[in-house]
Amino acid sequence: MARRFGIEGGIIGVVAAAVVSLGIVGAVASGQLGGTSSAEADTIHANQQVQRAPRVAPVDPSIVHASDRPGRSLNITIDDGPDPVWTPKVLEVLKKHDVKAVFCMIGPQAKAHPELVKQVVAAGHKLCDHTVSHNTGMDHQSESYQSQQILDAQKMIEDAAGGAKVEYYRAPGGAFTPYSRKLAADHGMRPLGWNVDSKDFEGCGVETIEATVRGELRNGPTVLFHDGGGNRARTVESLDRLLPWMKLQGYGFGFPKR
Repeated sequence: MARRFGIEGGIIGVVAAAVVSLGIVGAVASGQLGGTSSAEADTIHANQQVQRAPRVAPVDPSIVHASDRPGRSLNITIDDGPDPVWTPKVLEVLKKHDVKAVFCMIGPQAKAHPELVKQVVAAGHKLCDHTVSHNTGMDHQSESYQSQQILDAQKMIEDAAGGAKVEYYRAPGGAFTPYSRKLAADHGMRPLGWNVDSKDFEGCGVETIEATVRGELRNGPTVLFHDGGGNRARTVESLDRLLPWMKLQGYGFGFPKR
């Protein structure tokens, strides 16, 4: 009896092992053991691609400098915000002189200060994607890195704006690539350059900022200032003095062409 029990137990054990083995094979095939089947992997990848798909009509991928306003016109652009101290002051100066601008925002800054993004939009200004990390070496990074930096920032800014679209993309330090320009344009953001760099981020005095801008206006219409990245008191004062001077020179103010 003992031996018969042993034989039967062995048979039962073999059968049980076979059943378990078949169950494991089935589970692996159906992805039930925590793994992902080939079909599921394809579906997940497709869903990720859909999430990254353009939500608006594509625009020209070339870097724009020209103004959409005919005649003697300038485009004022403000980078690296929004900042809770300096963005409101810049907005006050722009309102005082009835000038509209493009605000090139850092994604996490926009996410942290959605009330400022909404104030910018409510005042009639335009939004620009200035990436997540402001990496001026983006042109040496992989396409996947560029995509993450650009598209994640776009989402952060648009979420903070509560409905307004980001219409431009400015690469940090001008580090555009053919890939980043096309990617931005396919997502409705015109790549945005500049002609006049105020150098307001270098810590120079108001008079130097003014002299730099006045001397470079012959280079083209798009002028670069900053409302983030440090103390921008000199930027605020420079804008307050330059905007009326620009009007006296016969300049009007528009937005970069789309």
